[in-house]
Amino acid sequence: MTLEEVMAELEALGTAQNRKLYPRHGAAEPMFGVSYANLGKLKKKIKIDHELAVQLWDTSNHDARVLATMIADPQQATPPMLESWARVPDNYVLTDAVSGFVGKTPHAWVLMQSWIGADAEFVEAAGWNLLGGSAMYGRELSDDVFHPYIGRIERDIHEAKNRVRYSMNNALIAIGMRSDTLEQETVAAAKRIGSVEVDHGETGCKTPNAVAYIPKARAHKRKKEAKNASV
Repeated sequence: MTLEEVMAELEALGTAQNRKLYPRHGAAEPMFGVSYANLGKLKKKIKIDHELAVQLWDTSNHDARVLATMIADPQQATPPMLESWARVPDNYVLTDAVSGFVGKTPHAWVLMQSWIGADAEFVEAAGWNLLGGSAMYGRELSDDVFHPYIGRIERDIHEAKNRVRYSMNNALIAIGMRSDTLEQETVAAAKRIGSVEVDHGETGCKTPNAVAYIPKARAHKRKKEAKNASV
């Protein structure tokens, strides 16, 4: 599909209801208001098309940029491209989409270490998203690499920027889901941290309680791992 064809389809798929809803989550114009279900269908139709992804990103359209993160090729992504993409978002929806893509690239771990110290709120949030993704899916990583980040989260979370607090809390949960040892360590840290306050704006979103969430999520993962091992 060409850029013109994709943009025309996105415009046709947009709805007035979503154009009212998405700004509550921080998304800004220009946008068509395309549902994630329809973006997913377009992703399956297009598959991987890195050149088209770059063109979609350059439109500055919110829906086009989310789609770009879905069809871009992780192997063709360069650190300068990823740096430029990460510094554009001013909302968590696009930040989550970008960090989800970056997590599939070979540069995720290095960029994570750089971004979690960034001054920009959404760049730093993306960094903590990457840490959480690495904890969930980085099988090549040792549990030991995550210990320092647990202490850093405990030390800094209450002084962090709004969406950074949310991403740090999620990263702590993801680390706790990784192993029984990390579960104990993160739950203990979460108890010392206490309640994490995040302003979710005019939405029904809530911040997970890590103390309660980690054991439940770890138990679910343990059950899934046992089932897979028996197959």
